[in-house]
Amino acid sequence: MMDTHLQPLKGKVALITGAAKRIGAEIARSLHSEGADVVIHYGHSAEAAVKLVSELNEIRPNSCHSYSVLLSDTNGLSEMIEQITILTGRLDILVNNASSFYPTSVGEIAESDWDNLFDSNLKGPLFLSQAATPYLNKSQGCIVNMVDIHGERPLAKHPVYCSAKAGLVMLTKSLALELGPNVRVNGVAPGIIIWPEGDQDTTLQGELLSRTALKRKGSVKDITDTVLFLVRDATYITGQIISVDGGRTINQ
Repeated sequence: MMDTHLQPLKGKVALITGAAKRIGAEIARSLHSEGADVVIHYGHSAEAAVKLVSELNEIRPNSCHSYSVLLSDTNGLSEMIEQITILTGRLDILVNNASSFYPTSVGEIAESDWDNLFDSNLKGPLFLSQAATPYLNKSQGCIVNMVDIHGERPLAKHPVYCSAKAGLVMLTKSLALELGPNVRVNGVAPGIIIWPEGDQDTTLQGELLSRTALKRKGSVKDITDTVLFLVRDATYITGQIISVDGGRTINQ
């Protein structure tokens, strides 16, 4: 029998959105290593999702599953929660990690940009949290929203993205108020952890790093450790946003 002191999340079920690649995949690995069964949600990264499910099931058979649905599909989100709970019998942890990110300069913003960025960064987390609430209430579970330091500090040429993340900051606090005392809701706001795909501007990267108090990029482990803390250890913390940014937000 597995020692629950070594795997404190044993018997719990976690759903992580956008978990096929990058930070989401590492969050899934982290929660899984602590004993949780995990469900990998993905949008279009089917190959990466299948590979991750296989990897985690090699470690612990039948401990990982995958599910694909668009975050704009509110009916599909509710169906996903229902199917997960039928399959696993419960839901304890929801990590709203999936996110679209790209610039939208004023004068060039299309309605489709608004829809895309708000669907993934705000609409999806709201309706997924709503669908999960009855099950999280039953298990006295928790929600962790992946926010962004730019939800409170604007990023040039990204007004739509920043607005969506600002909404997610307030949603985190509002849900904490609405879902207490049974469900805790917190957010993690990463700073410079992984450069956006295709970003090769080393001069700009260096300039951004110089604005952090620690003068360096963070690691994915900095994020996964914070998520794990909120899920596993922070039993008296709710409605909070933890910035993991090397001191970027204290610098003018």
